[in-house]
Amino acid sequence: MILYSTQKSSPNVSFEEAIFRGLPPDNGLYMPTEIKRLPDSFFDTIQDLSLVEIAEAVCNNLLADDLSEAEIASIITSSMNFEAPLFSLEPGVEILELFHGPSMAFKDFGARFMAAVMSHYLVKHQREIRILVATSGDTGGAVAQGFFNTPGISVTILYPSGKVSDIQEMQLTTLGGNVEALEIEGTFDDCQRLVKQAFLDADLRAKFNLASANSINIARLIPQSFYYFAAYAEAKRKGLQDPLVFSVPSGNFGNLSAGLMAYQMGLPVKAFIAACNENHPVPDYLSTGVYHPEPSVETISNAMDVGSPSNFIRMQILSGGVLGEIKQLVKGYFTDDVQTKKRMSEVYEKTGYIMCPHTAVGYDGLLQYQKECGDAVTGVVLSTAHYAKFLPTVEAVIGGKVPVPLRLSELLDKQKKSILLGTDFEGFKKFLLG
Repeated sequence: MILYSTQKSSPNVSFEEAIFRGLPPDNGLYMPTEIKRLPDSFFDTIQDLSLVEIAEAVCNNLLADDLSEAEIASIITSSMNFEAPLFSLEPGVEILELFHGPSMAFKDFGARFMAAVMSHYLVKHQREIRILVATSGDTGGAVAQGFFNTPGISVTILYPSGKVSDIQEMQLTTLGGNVEALEIEGTFDDCQRLVKQAFLDADLRAKFNLASANSINIARLIPQSFYYFAAYAEAKRKGLQDPLVFSVPSGNFGNLSAGLMAYQMGLPVKAFIAACNENHPVPDYLSTGVYHPEPSVETISNAMDVGSPSNFIRMQILSGGVLGEIKQLVKGYFTDDVQTKKRMSEVYEKTGYIMCPHTAVGYDGLLQYQKECGDAVTGVVLSTAHYAKFLPTVEAVIGGKVPVPLRLSELLDKQKKSILLGTDFEGFKKFLLG
């Protein structure tokens, strides 16, 4: 795979170089020069394939010039050892549960794959790297779990103080070992800005081999495409005939961009819904044609509290590049906290199914789409995290206690270890340099 910078003023690079660089020198994002379509035969028989087999096929399609089939099989087998089941909620609505991995969030797919790929190259070349990652909640936990005690890799996670759930924070701050947590007195946007500045700083790049595990890294997007194909396979197994519409709870827009990559590889999709909370520059762009990032606003769906999505340019490119084409494929809706709670409560009362706030935003986005378009579709809502990661909110909304998986409840008895820093880059740089 050859990749170019979206700013188009940096040289093209290999897949290996792209994943370790994270960002091009010109501050763009890496994108494949070509995304090959999968053969029709793959889709004809996809219902007979497991998630692992689907993942291997997708990787062989994209990365055959970078990794052998045996290397791909090893990476996939070690990283994709959990499922992404499709739960039938009501007629026309399926829930794609992406929280069955170690950190119980969808970002396990990207983080574990990325750790396996990086480890493969580091062992091969006997190198060491330092991962810098900003998180609004779920990315940090997935990265911490995925990279914990991986040889040759140290991890520094930046998260906004007081703006992640208690369980999310404990996932970031209790592992120790090669994982270090920085509690930033600001917003997620501040954390993301510090990471981006670090990658462009000559002093830091001279001292460390820096890499990113955010969705700015192309190695995050590739594995997130796997579950879109898996959902299509499961829909075929269930005999669902109506066209697929994916409703994607969206913050940094890496998840939706991964779906668009799957679409470019031939996945039959009628539309993607960019389902946002009260941070909604992308729905506004789709409505007005003007993209105007804003400072992030705090909501109960905190992992989506992103006012300036890093992957906006990728979403644009992958969905056609010009506004008219983008609007044909991507539909944007947003949901405030009051409506989010209402959807969580309604679904629980009607079905007994417990949604996290992010899933509820995705569900509401799908209902808005169905009301506006009226077509018969199979709506697939991406459930991005287990509800227990947002326990106070969930229990307050449904009015009672809910079961908590042991792997999450055990975290609350552990000791938090974090370092408090401000939002100025010089202070962050001084800390990194020691």
